Amino acid sequence: MAGRKDPPKPLDAALRFLALRPRSEAETRRRLSRQYPPASVESVISQLKAKGLLDDLAFARFWRDNRERHRPRSRLMMRQELFQRGVDRAAIDEALEDIDDEAVAMSAGRRMLRQLRASDAGEFRSRMVAHLRRRGFGYSLAARASERLWQELPDAVDGDVDGHGQEH
Repeated sequence: MAGRKDPPKPLDAALRFLALRPRSEAETRRRLSRQYPPASVESVISQLKAKGLLDDLAFARFWRDNRERHRPRSRLMMRQELFQRGVDRAAIDEALEDIDDEAVAMSAGRRMLRQLRASDAGEFRSRMVAHLRRRGFGYSLAARASERLWQELPDAVDGDVDGHGQEH
């Protein structure tokens, strides 16, 4: 028929999928498996890996960097997210090995300071702990970070959210 398009070739489909953001091997395999036979999928996966376009360790590092920069999460939560995306344990361990959960919790908390600056101490601590717990941090770490953030609050409301001149 004149107006009908042929389905994209598996490699083209994979490249379009990877163009949006880096992906894990398992994500790419699942996506391609919806439309293409297993032999074609495995051939494309091999080609992408050989060209360095599919690398689970690089993907795990990308995920970590993205999370730290935009939506901080605990090491445990990032581990779960990567595991759900099919990244193997060794790549996850290597990508997350030097995360300082306390520093990440402080970063996540600083992002919320503006919303809580008018709160009294009790409300601030309660809401901050809940905010950090939703991001995967344990209660004791969330409580410690909340206390430190409460102490930083007077500095933060003078114009810079993180106390170092960088508004988030």
